Amino acid sequence: MARSPPQPGGRRRASPDDALHRRENHEAVGGIDMPGRRDIESLEAQIGRTFEQMIPFNRVLGLKIDSLDPHAPRLRFEMRPELVGNPVRQILHGGVISATLDVVGGLAIALASLARNTEKTTEKKSEDTPARHFPNIGTIDLRIDYLRPGRGKFFVATGRVVRLGGRVAVAHTELVNDTGEQIATGSAAYIVG
Repeated sequence: MARSPPQPGGRRRASPDDALHRRENHEAVGGIDMPGRRDIESLEAQIGRTFEQMIPFNRVLGLKIDSLDPHAPRLRFEMRPELVGNPVRQILHGGVISATLDVVGGLAIALASLARNTEKTTEKKSEDTPARHFPNIGTIDLRIDYLRPGRGKFFVATGRVVRLGGRVAVAHTELVNDTGEQIATGSAAYIVG
């Protein structure tokens, strides 16, 4: 597809091919221009790479994306000897539990922020609208309730957004083991920028 050359200031003029490209990557749903399947798959791949590979601590924990459901994303990790906190009882370290719940809460906030930014971008329908970007998120407060010892072959953490404000967001999280037994729950507040 031929693209027009960049104009002074780094911008390029729109060409008829740009409209075709937008049509291929967006679908009209009820008169609203929505991201197409190709855009969604690309975004999901980017989120997966960010959370699984680009954040070193997530790699140490072995966190993998289990679901990118925007209402309840899930992370999964396998039990490994490096994650044991009590060698006699062979249970998961409490720090692994809290870190995982913090990460899945951040993932839920990131997905909600991206969805909100996509809606704003769609409403503006402008060539000058900035591309979707991954939001900066930092934990302000984290509370974990440890309900049971962390026993299991693998664990799944789920996050749900309770509030998504302009600067502060809140998520509730939970961790279950391979049998579905609830190990811990959490609540966290995040700064979003």
